[in-house]
Amino acid sequence: MTKMIPIARVPSGAKFINAQGAKAVKDGLRPSEVNAARDCAPKPHWLRIRPASGGHYFQVQDIVRTHSLNTVCAESKCPNIGECWGRGTATLMLMGAVCTRACRFCSVDTGNPHGWLDRNEPAAVAEAVALMDLKYVVLTSVDRDDLADGGAGHYAACIRAIHERSPETAVEALTPDFRGSFRCVEKILDAALTTFAQNIETVERLTHPVRDARAGYRQTLDLLAHAKQYAPGVITKTSMMLGLGETDEEIAQAMDDILAADVDVLTMGQYLRPTLNHLPVRRFVTPEQFKAYRELGLSKGFREVVAGPLVRSSYRAEQVLEKDNVGL
Repeated sequence: MTKMIPIARVPSGAKFINAQGAKAVKDGLRPSEVNAARDCAPKPHWLRIRPASGGHYFQVQDIVRTHSLNTVCAESKCPNIGECWGRGTATLMLMGAVCTRACRFCSVDTGNPHGWLDRNEPAAVAEAVALMDLKYVVLTSVDRDDLADGGAGHYAACIRAIHERSPETAVEALTPDFRGSFRCVEKILDAALTTFAQNIETVERLTHPVRDARAGYRQTLDLLAHAKQYAPGVITKTSMMLGLGETDEEIAQAMDDILAADVDVLTMGQYLRPTLNHLPVRRFVTPEQFKAYRELGLSKGFREVVAGPLVRSSYRAEQVLEKDNVGL
């Protein structure tokens, strides 16, 4: 029998029991020889991360804690947390902080919540959005394969609660793949969205070394295509991490595949290893290379391509249609 460690002192890769009683692995992955290789080089100077500071940062932190919310900013160790929280924005992560998937790039805890949901979450999320006075909010969630609908109904309830409390607030949903269910995507879209996002993460060849085996390159593309077909007025969006071993030719092919799914916006950023248990960085992409990828994507026909070393799928999401690389 595996000994479970109290939450307060869980090391990365260890098993523990969370506050809701779910068994989980801290940061998603246990130590593995497969992932033991070193990064290709030390982090370059252009990946300097701004420290967390400022009144807005602590205000957002207090709202998140007071309402018992999870954020992808904290759970995924996002490098932009200082900037975004300092601007008074955060990406809220629904349905808890334990994911049923174990992607080899992601540091969200992995386990099985066995159907647990916080029934007060829709009201708490709507209250937090109102307190932060957000005009644009990004909602994401863990994968919940333990739920019959992958949590789509709960996700939609959170969106509707935001609209009821803050009718002028635009909502972007960065969703899991719901095991390929079009009906689950439709539930989310029926709740009224400005942007529907689902991340392809990497090129086709690297999908299963990088993503959980239940995820799929074509599955994600099919869901994005269906979202646009079902709700043509909704902006569709996906994201790729670079630095995992992909080639320029594979990136160009992925762009073509994404455009074939009628996706409007592509974001591209540098993969950064969250812990030593995760995949190593194979290369650090320069700002100049990101600029070239952006120009390539725009020339192919994307409505916008947001590209830069620290870009993440929800980074400055409210500015994505200003067509200036979100001010980078």
